[in-house]
Amino acid sequence: MNEVRSERIQKVRGLYVIVDPEATRGRDVVEVADAALRGGASVIQLRDKTRDKGEALEVAHSIKGLCEKYGGLFIVNDDADIAFLSEAHGLHVGQTDLPVAEARRVLAPEQIIGRSNNGVEEALQSEAQGADYLAVGAVYSTTTMGKSGRTAVGPEIIRRVKDAVSTPVVAIGGINAVNAADVARAGADCICVVSAVTFADDPERAAAELVRLTEVVDE
Repeated sequence: MNEVRSERIQKVRGLYVIVDPEATRGRDVVEVADAALRGGASVIQLRDKTRDKGEALEVAHSIKGLCEKYGGLFIVNDDADIAFLSEAHGLHVGQTDLPVAEARRVLAPEQIIGRSNNGVEEALQSEAQGADYLAVGAVYSTTTMGKSGRTAVGPEIIRRVKDAVSTPVVAIGGINAVNAADVARAGADCICVVSAVTFADDPERAAAELVRLTEVVDE
């Protein structure tokens, strides 16, 4: 495996924040990403289903620069072309998006790929396909980004997936300051949030609190 890619996989730890222009309470998505990084987020994913490709690429470049500044990872959701052209650290795909092997043909060798999963079987399939990290959820019910129809699997699924795979596991779905510690105790390498940070009055403070809660578990 490419050495840089391997190093990036090891950085999938801590707090992972998805920023989406439709989920910021009208605030600039780059500013929200900056606040999350200041609060200690380790990974920022840009999810943008509204902008034209050219504008989305500009936003991606801006957030990539912020992630470089703070030492975080920058991931692009779904769009392999935007991930490649912005020199993002990686790409995230869903079950019905580009297969991992096909996405690899578009990306640079050092770029990582994460894949969404709803349980152990899908996680094993994603690992077999060569995904570099596995997002698992929804852990709790959520309505953010149109996910109200996704069945909540509970934190126990994180423990089951961790026992079954060797790839970093990112817990996602309905995670907030109330339950983040429980998810971390279940073994998640990384907790992924949207509204818990991007809808907060103070995204920096909200991110810092989530980091604190999960670090206490690690101790």
